[in-house]
Amino acid sequence: MLSNDIYHHWDFNGASTALANNEVFARELQRSSNHACVESSLSGLVLSMSSYVFLSFIDESIWLASKQALCMANAVLPSHQLPPQLAALLHPSNLPHPHSLVKITALGEAPPLADGLKFELHTLPVDAKAIVDGDTVIVYVSTTDARESSRVPQEVQMAVVERNGALYEGNYTKADALHKRITNAGYRVLRINNEDILARKYRIRLRGIDAPETSMPYGKEAKEELAKILDGKCLKILIFGEDRYKRFVGDIYCNGIFVQELMLKKGLAWHYTTYDKRLELDKWEKVARAKRIGLWASSNPEMPWAWRKNRREHR
Repeated sequence: MLSNDIYHHWDFNGASTALANNEVFARELQRSSNHACVESSLSGLVLSMSSYVFLSFIDESIWLASKQALCMANAVLPSHQLPPQLAALLHPSNLPHPHSLVKITALGEAPPLADGLKFELHTLPVDAKAIVDGDTVIVYVSTTDARESSRVPQEVQMAVVERNGALYEGNYTKADALHKRITNAGYRVLRINNEDILARKYRIRLRGIDAPETSMPYGKEAKEELAKILDGKCLKILIFGEDRYKRFVGDIYCNGIFVQELMLKKGLAWHYTTYDKRLELDKWEKVARAKRIGLWASSNPEMPWAWRKNRREHR
């Protein structure tokens, strides 16, 4: 069967195997086309080509191998013998273009960056439902990103390929189970502009501010304001570390605007001086205090770190 011959030849660790196996791929396609019933091999073909198309987003050399394989498939299997979904999948024009691809970078320690900056994230559009509260948000970064491309676990890659095959076959129960495996590993397949994108999940704590907890006065307003700022936007996030709750601590920029500055000036957060000594944040908080904006309309608003401490002590 085509499924076994092709699927077991695939090597997720490098594009050279994909290039070398195009000859094998062509031979097996030819053998498949000689069968009285081509449909008997279609499921394996879909699974194989799904792996080519998916991994094309990760490395340009795999894109070249994929292009060759797709051309072979079109030459050997007449389009009139194929279901419309498979004919579309096998058409070379549907392969992602190289301009959207990135080269895989070697794993290893990044060079030291100034001021404690660890790395930078560029996110996919944020969903308002991903706003946890006024200082925490869940974001997703595409695995085509230069930093992410070399870090996708092999088991996640395999699950994505198997899920594509299950969706083609209409086995949605299996597809859902495979997507759960993907999400449990910290990834998700997002549908954006009619395109499936594999993305890594990050839980971000806004650096240097502390917003009221959701059940505190102005907690709901802080969450709603952050959602209003971030909803549907792609963000640049500078990551400086990780807190004890495994959240990445970072500065968030939305369309060039520093989000922490907005939250402080709107009176919906404190400058968290225990962990941050930046004078600008202190100045922005004082501006809101002077104008009695947001939570500063109250004469003595309770500080969220004191509120959390009281909650812990009275459990």
